[in-house]
Amino acid sequence: MTSAPLAARLTTVAGPLFFPVTAYGPDGAVDLDAFRAHVRTGVDAGAAAVFACCGTGEFHALDPEEFRLVVGAAVEEAGGRVPVVAGAGYGTALAVRYAELAEEAGADGLLAMPPYLVVAGQEGLLAHYTALAAATSLETIVYQRDNAVFTPETVVALARTPGIVGLKDGLGDLDLMQRIVSAVRSALPGEDFLYFNGLPTAELTGLAYRGIGVTLYSSAVFAFAPDIALAFYRALESGDDDLANALLDHFYRPLVELRAKGHGYAVSLVKAAVRLGGLEVGPVRTPLTEPPAEHVDELASIIASGRAVLDKYRAGEGE
Repeated sequence: MTSAPLAARLTTVAGPLFFPVTAYGPDGAVDLDAFRAHVRTGVDAGAAAVFACCGTGEFHALDPEEFRLVVGAAVEEAGGRVPVVAGAGYGTALAVRYAELAEEAGADGLLAMPPYLVVAGQEGLLAHYTALAAATSLETIVYQRDNAVFTPETVVALARTPGIVGLKDGLGDLDLMQRIVSAVRSALPGEDFLYFNGLPTAELTGLAYRGIGVTLYSSAVFAFAPDIALAFYRALESGDDDLANALLDHFYRPLVELRAKGHGYAVSLVKAAVRLGGLEVGPVRTPLTEPPAEHVDELASIIASGRAVLDKYRAGEGE
């Protein structure tokens, strides 16, 4: 855990947010050595933060003891260089327990997942996240997606809640996000509430989100191709539209189209790509399933295409 507040450390970042996969050994148990190597590689490559045991890290598949060990390993490997944020979810009681375990393991903050199964009203959602934020000293980012979709008024209330510092959007409704940003800005002028683009391949909508002032984003690609993810991030930051568009056309769009071919591919394709890169992190746990060989071959071709774009631009050829 680092001493500086999480919100302050994420306000000005110089790279994508890293969501590592959780590694499993041949016996199906968590492989902490492989996970440590994965986190170390990402931090060394330039990740701005490590989000451990979140969606890509199969939070849903980990028992509490595994969760505590994995978060602790991420904290140790980050070594204070970047903040570590841990997932927390299910119903309020279990979410609070996972938050307590994350704090014990040394995490810097929480990513609050949607509540399990139920579709709650705005009042219930607000009560849930307020209780979670009050349970520990960790700063909390609320994840909007699936059964946790907020009105602008509810987000204003969340932003006023001690301990809640941001909203990660996995819904993709830009009209709603613009109204949320406007409502919080109007109600809390000068408040540095954070917003994150949290769609499965956030780079594809990066330009659109930047149009409403949302520049922070989670990068699943960083988990298996940090060179591509960083090149795209820097292209967005510098206004290099040629490189950004080339990567969108030849890497990100094909990747999203492949992801649409299977259920759970937002996780299992990422894990397959990490294995393609030479780190054995095991398969996904059920109920997720592995992609078939032909989809893994297509994935390898897409990654090669993305790196070919980088090689071309590094050679000064452009498009």
